[in-house]
Amino acid sequence: MTTQFKTLDDAGDLRGKVALVRVDLNLPMRDGAVTDLTRARAVAPTILELSDAGAKVFLLAHFGRPKGERNSTMSLSLVQGAVEEVLGREVMFVPEIYGDVVKQSVGILQPGGIAMLENSRFWAGEEANDPAFAQAIAENADLYVNDAFSAAHRAHATTEGLAHILPAFAGRAMQKELEALEKALGEPERPVAAVVGGAKVSTKLAVLEHLVSKVDHLIIGGGMANTFLAERGVDVGKSLCEHELKDTVTQIMDAADKANCTVHLPYDVVVAKEFAANPASLRTCNVHEVAADEMILDIGPQAVEALADALKTCRTLVWNGPLGAFETEPFDEATVKLAKTAAAFTVDGALVSVAGGGDTVAALYHAGVADDFSYVSTAGGAFLEWMEGKELPGVKALTRS
Repeated sequence: MTTQFKTLDDAGDLRGKVALVRVDLNLPMRDGAVTDLTRARAVAPTILELSDAGAKVFLLAHFGRPKGERNSTMSLSLVQGAVEEVLGREVMFVPEIYGDVVKQSVGILQPGGIAMLENSRFWAGEEANDPAFAQAIAENADLYVNDAFSAAHRAHATTEGLAHILPAFAGRAMQKELEALEKALGEPERPVAAVVGGAKVSTKLAVLEHLVSKVDHLIIGGGMANTFLAERGVDVGKSLCEHELKDTVTQIMDAADKANCTVHLPYDVVVAKEFAANPASLRTCNVHEVAADEMILDIGPQAVEALADALKTCRTLVWNGPLGAFETEPFDEATVKLAKTAAAFTVDGALVSVAGGGDTVAALYHAGVADDFSYVSTAGGAFLEWMEGKELPGVKALTRS
């Protein structure tokens, strides 16, 4: 995949050039203060590399959902201090995104200087991907760098439109993400396993339908496993279950059979009569022994052991979603155990492991193994659409330019 798009290695001499860099600075805030710097840290290497090469760096980002109108509570100036803290450099704030004010800022900024343009979503032309709006932004620049994979599933002016006007390059975070995804599902080393968890089959239908033709082992966890068990004739009691999707699940199982993809469902489960931390009614049982007043809240230890054995035979793993209700103890046990197993195989060099999605990232940090996976994507929607096999507009625009 790396051959299909240009990276900063292809950008040539950048001294004095004006680089528009699309980043994700949609940082979480509480009481006017930024609470998590993960996204800013992810794009820092690209910003600093361009700055060190003598480019005039202008950051483009969105913040919240102002719906095409100025809103002081969603100004990017609110995250300026946090970005300066991460970069260890001064960042000039520019309250516009195109026009004379930006032109003056380009004149003021020294080579190597960094500026941040106002929230791109203050203009309706952003989400409409208006070519005239993109053209106006591009007028003051020499090149475009996209380092926001998390916004690559949206065809907006700053994520897609600019790539058709200016010489376009993938930033380092984008490059890393695309290389990891290529290793995971583009041209992976086989056998490939995918863990797909989460509450509902309905939210991951497209993912499951796409994956059965791509992977050798499909491991189903979370509430969605109950829907698969019910389709197999298991009485799942009071468990979260989408009984109306029985026919859809049958189609997925049939497609998996045709593609020689083994679908792994738990044969022992952890159940309780109420969903609470360490409930008195907690027990582990065979899937066929779930009582009418019980809920399945995690997969059992024997199932986890069998999954670990399956992973032992695999070379590549893609993970999206927890195996149980991991936010509440002890229903985090299966997720933690399997995550630790996958991490150990990765550290040994036996497995390439790529994980993504909000719950998944939280679960891997909870298990203490996020740093041991080959790659952990913080992109939610974009990662999911990639798992569905969709073409992401922001990525496609880079490969075309």
